[in-house]
Amino acid sequence: MIESDLHDLSDDADYAASLQQGSASVMVSSDSTKQDSFSELDADEIVFLKDNVAIHPTQFASERISGRMKLTKQSSSLFMTWIPYKSHSYDGKLSDKDRSLYTIKAVPFNDIRSIRRHTPALGWQYIIVVLSTGLAYPPLYFYSGGVKEFLATIKQHVLLVRSSEDANVFLVNDFQNTLQRTLSSLELPRAVTVACEPSNLSGDESTMNENEEQADGGVNNGIVSASPFHGRPRHKGHDPARDISIQVLEKFSLVTKFARETTSQLFGENQSNGFSSSKRRTQVQTNLDHPIVEGNVPEEGHVIADPLEFDKLSLVWGKLRQPPLGFREWITFLDSEGRVTNSEALRQRIFYGGLDHNLRKEVWGLLLGYYSYESTYAGRELLKSVKKSEYETIKNQWQSISLSQAKRFTKFRERKCLIEKDVVRTDRSLAFYVGDDNPNVNVLRDILLTYSFYNFDLGYCQGMSDLLSPILFVMGDESEAFWCFVALMERLGPNFNRDQNGMHSQLFALSKLVELLDSPLHNYFKEGDCLNYFFCFRWILIQFKREFEYEDTMRLWEVLWTYYLSEHMHLYICVAILKRHRNKIMGEEMDFDTLLKFINELSGHIELNATLRDAEALCICAGENGAATIPPGTPPSLPVDDGSFYVQQDEVL
Repeated sequence: MIESDLHDLSDDADYAASLQQGSASVMVSSDSTKQDSFSELDADEIVFLKDNVAIHPTQFASERISGRMKLTKQSSSLFMTWIPYKSHSYDGKLSDKDRSLYTIKAVPFNDIRSIRRHTPALGWQYIIVVLSTGLAYPPLYFYSGGVKEFLATIKQHVLLVRSSEDANVFLVNDFQNTLQRTLSSLELPRAVTVACEPSNLSGDESTMNENEEQADGGVNNGIVSASPFHGRPRHKGHDPARDISIQVLEKFSLVTKFARETTSQLFGENQSNGFSSSKRRTQVQTNLDHPIVEGNVPEEGHVIADPLEFDKLSLVWGKLRQPPLGFREWITFLDSEGRVTNSEALRQRIFYGGLDHNLRKEVWGLLLGYYSYESTYAGRELLKSVKKSEYETIKNQWQSISLSQAKRFTKFRERKCLIEKDVVRTDRSLAFYVGDDNPNVNVLRDILLTYSFYNFDLGYCQGMSDLLSPILFVMGDESEAFWCFVALMERLGPNFNRDQNGMHSQLFALSKLVELLDSPLHNYFKEGDCLNYFFCFRWILIQFKREFEYEDTMRLWEVLWTYYLSEHMHLYICVAILKRHRNKIMGEEMDFDTLLKFINELSGHIELNATLRDAEALCICAGENGAATIPPGTPPSLPVDDGSFYVQQDEVL
């Protein structure tokens, strides 16, 4: 391929459109540069300027930070800058300090690997800029248009070619480094696209016969009871097709180092993406010189990095686990009408001991927010009745779809097919779901289908059945299980966002917590190109569902749902597990592939109570410094009741 071919973009519609519009809107003279308050050097030439370019620091549409996108030319180098406005009517809830943390300061294009353009069928276009290190900036939304002009301007100054794998990915090369950046080595796999598009399944999997397309009018709402934990032994091996997102993770050990980097680009952290730790917190120093013994609590601001000291730390700060909360103790938290008198004390008690299994049906609804702590016995019963009727109305929407309608409703067919394949692989070793034609499996399917109509924007994504299964098992009622699942998805919905922004923010926060609480381990991951923390993807996506036995999973979830010490306790649990195994990880010099295999093999071999004690100690030790490393709005933050809602847009690729 000769150089003229690389620069031949005459077939690019975006480029052609920008030429037709002329360069006046994107070209600014050097005189104008001097008037720009954002200009850092008078010698810079501004070649592109666009206002109303925004990022979303949380999953809520109403919370966004708007700013100005700028491309500047200095000598032969092109730089990208994005600076937020000081104030804006759409992001009034965010402080100037928060806005400043997201600033992108003069990034040279020879440090950028690719730009991915997203074009939803509805809504605004946005881009994701990936650095040559594999790290990515948060999505940048162009609310006033201008993506094609932005790309066309870049093409005039640096080498920019479309990926042969994905027409929406543009690969960047600096002119001076063309030979060193071989285009063939920069092909990007479509990890996110594959993970989110059911239509990419094989023909046999994506096509339904007429019996499968028919709406199931005779759905059994009853649930077969079974002894909780006396089914077949838990099956550790999972069908890779079970969850394509998790399949990407588990297949990583089979790909090359470069493919791994490019696949993880949308999930990695970015050390310069605005979440600058130097601006968010005071650097916490490692203390290896003062061993901790009982009664000797380290001074604030010091973190124990040595595993032996960490063991002692958990003894000091990680309280002993208590027996589960039983019925007799439970009623002491209630008044005569059933109201919870002290919700904080109740959450603290559950945090340290969990719940007796027979009490979970009543208390899980409170922890998830299905019931309020101020509700009475009578009020909860009334809510059940009202919500049951509402559930049946939503369920009837998909049950009433005729065969002829289904043939013309591609999205419904794809989701129904995907759900039916998933539920028959979900916890089938558990007595509650075991056996052919198990009515509980049918109820699991019905709830997921109904949810896909309740939240049509988000729909169904693989992994949701893992989250619903324990809820249905505990609640024992289809309607109650549905509404509790809805409440859970209000918190975890961003985990299934197509652009993986929710997962991106959590993995980024995890990397910062490890840097804070165990800098030697963080540095080891940095040296081994493991800072994307993608090996923890499964832990976060489905909340450790496959790492513990079923009873331990339920105990862990109810502890997490208390939000007692932190709404991000799951991240401290990740850190605790990594620290427990740091000697093996670092001593055996594990690379990414070996580390991924090792993490996967921990499934079923993690002791819950010890891990919870360690996570508690880490959370207390980190204190405000730990909270400051987690970007605002990082899931599973409690939803804000401001009329906003989680939106999942379909993409046109």
